[in-house]
Amino acid sequence: MRNEELIPHLFRTEYRKIVSVLCKRFGFDRIEIAEDIASDTFLTATQTWGLEGIPPNPTAWLYHVAKNKAKNHLHRGSTFETKIAPALTDTPPDTPDQEIDLSPQNINDSQLQMMFAVCHPSISPDAQIGLSLRILCGFGIEEIADAFLTNKETINKRLFRAKEKLREEKIKIELPDSSEIDDRLEAVLRTIYLLFNEGYYSVSQNKTLRKDLCLEAMRLCTMLVEHKTTNTPEANALLSLMCFHASRFEARINRDGEIVLYQDQDASLWNTDLISKGGYFLHCAGQGNKVSKYHLEAGIAYWHTQKSDTKEKWENILQFYNRLLQIEYSPLAALNRTYALAKANGKHEAIVEAEKLNLADSHFYYTLLGELYTGINNKKAKVHFDKAYSLAKTLTDKQAIQRKIENL
Repeated sequence: MRNEELIPHLFRTEYRKIVSVLCKRFGFDRIEIAEDIASDTFLTATQTWGLEGIPPNPTAWLYHVAKNKAKNHLHRGSTFETKIAPALTDTPPDTPDQEIDLSPQNINDSQLQMMFAVCHPSISPDAQIGLSLRILCGFGIEEIADAFLTNKETINKRLFRAKEKLREEKIKIELPDSSEIDDRLEAVLRTIYLLFNEGYYSVSQNKTLRKDLCLEAMRLCTMLVEHKTTNTPEANALLSLMCFHASRFEARINRDGEIVLYQDQDASLWNTDLISKGGYFLHCAGQGNKVSKYHLEAGIAYWHTQKSDTKEKWENILQFYNRLLQIEYSPLAALNRTYALAKANGKHEAIVEAEKLNLADSHFYYTLLGELYTGINNKKAKVHFDKAYSLAKTLTDKQAIQRKIENL
């Protein structure tokens, strides 16, 4: 791999590890220093490797340089830390000679602890996702802005406020104790879930970014199920759900970047390995006695990986949606339930239920009504498709709706 390709790749995979370890070492009070050291390490790599060539073990080289830069920083502040600060406060002095541990075990532990820190309930959900993308996933500010369809200034302000909140609340970078783990894990799972959805349902035209968001969410969730303290049925259910969804990623978007509806997908493009993994984690999720929304959504996603279009399939999906809406109502879930109802019990019954929803601001709602009326009342179907077209925000959505109008 060439230098100009290797460094961006390593930045994505190693930046987050270095920052997590240094944040754990320095604390949130000096999170910017940890980020600066990590960024400066890659700047040094760019300059040095461009002149001297890529070293035999690039990752080890980065870790060695990051350790030295961290130690140099600690040494520069050692006079204040050891002679002045102790006289002013009860804070123990920083020890510049303490080892910066970039071993695989400490990297994993630090990332897991950091996950719980940035997903603290005092931080807003948007800020949790933004911090996770930046610190835990190594995304650049421009990439995060693209993911949220906003600008760099907005993201920088959001991350700044979130970091200030972490400092104000004196949040420690550690796993919560057993009495808090369930409450805090719920926030972590929600953040990972939202991160995955940001990629899977994103209207961004950047296909690579969409896929990367999903893969990072799956990586973070995998860390949870691989740790004995956080390996819960809910975490397994969420990982199962993401595996099932990701298995259809390639079939879901065509060459022009347009969304391909479920009934039009080429099942030969579905990833059978991910479907198998989803089944394994769904089995693991069944070990407890609590059914979460992740269990129910995983059940729905499982049936969507079954190619046969049978009444049994859609009745099962319908029952999962019924239970899901009882646990946590959402307009999108209600809309999807209506589609399942049409497949299980026919379009006439589904139309009655769909019109009760009255989601007047959603182009998905009018697209579904157009689908339901197609073949029953094509004039009404066109009215709904026209409304969906006027509400659609992206060119690809408008093009997909236009084709439905032309096919009437």
